[in-house]
Amino acid sequence: MAPPRTVQLTDPAAMRVLAHPTRLRLLAELRTSGPASVGALARVVDEAPGSVSYHLGRLAEVGFVEEAAEHARDRRERWWRATAELTHLDPAADRADPERTAASTALRQQIARSLAQEVQAYLAAEHALPAQWVDAGTQGDWMWHLTAAELAEFTAQLEALCTAWQQRSDPHREDARPVRAICSVFPHPPAP
Repeated sequence: MAPPRTVQLTDPAAMRVLAHPTRLRLLAELRTSGPASVGALARVVDEAPGSVSYHLGRLAEVGFVEEAAEHARDRRERWWRATAELTHLDPAADRADPERTAASTALRQQIARSLAQEVQAYLAAEHALPAQWVDAGTQGDWMWHLTAAELAEFTAQLEALCTAWQQRSDPHREDARPVRAICSVFPHPPAP
């Protein structure tokens, strides 16, 4: 299977466009479920179709989504698709430019808030899931004492593992369902 299409995000303007909770949700939905109409997306994010169209237009301006007109039943219906499966940021490289640093930080803060909301939504719905799905997942944290080189080695191994599973992912299998992997690996901040 081909490696996942990845957007290497370096443009501060694109980072600012994506750093909006509704846009993050729309992009995640298109990446998870595939092409969708404005009406369907409006129901998913619980926003008015006009608002969803606006946010999709902003995402299209910076290349995160594109129209998928081949899915429309008529000229009034607008469909959209994600242009890539993944987005990659490089916070270390972003530090060379103050504008890029600010935009990258704002985007990553919004992503962290959005992911925390996803975890809360999962926990609220967990009781309704089949036990085999609950048992198959995990949640936890570890604290290690590593050098910067060891942390870089771990990160490379983790990203390789995630890439391998991304390539194995197939939404068309009968028993497959979307599974979210959330990972943050960072040096523990010093106490104030």
